[in-house]
Amino acid sequence: MTDRIVVVPGFGANPDLHWFPWLATQGRERGARVEVVSLPDPLSPRRADWEAVTAAAVGEPDGATWIVGHSLGCITALRVLDALEGSWRLGGLLLVAGFSGRLPALPALDGYLADPAPIRRVRDLADRRIVFSSDNDPVVPVTATARLAEELAARLVVLPGRGHFTEETGVRTLPEAVAEIFS
Repeated sequence: MTDRIVVVPGFGANPDLHWFPWLATQGRERGARVEVVSLPDPLSPRRADWEAVTAAAVGEPDGATWIVGHSLGCITALRVLDALEGSWRLGGLLLVAGFSGRLPALPALDGYLADPAPIRRVRDLADRRIVFSSDNDPVVPVTATARLAEELAARLVVLPGRGHFTEETGVRTLPEAVAEIFS
């Protein structure tokens, strides 16, 4: 059962963009509490600021909590989860256009990405792990998303024609996410 969803947007995004409002509505209609994190200065991410806001939203997850990340928000979510103290469990982790390592398409983020996202602890404490990629993402190559899925021992789902899963590529809904979270 999913009773809480925390969505962590990526670079340049806010809670009102892309498929985030749609997912929030879908989750609430199914009885979940949903929070789409409003990241400070999304066009100039500062790791400490993004992680503090995300950590406050995540709180203490449990087996009925899902974390959904998009792009740079995936890295942020992984770092926050790894830093959580105490005993916790996560019902599920869905990373959309997630990646491991730096992105040639966005060298401005190299500083944010200098340290690799920690994987091991999250892999061990998340009951379900799914990573979505698109076969035509101009920002995050499928190979980078596949590498993340392998590191997380997650199921990789390649969705055709979704670009970077943004409004600009026509993605305002993501029914596959709802199917994974509420299955």
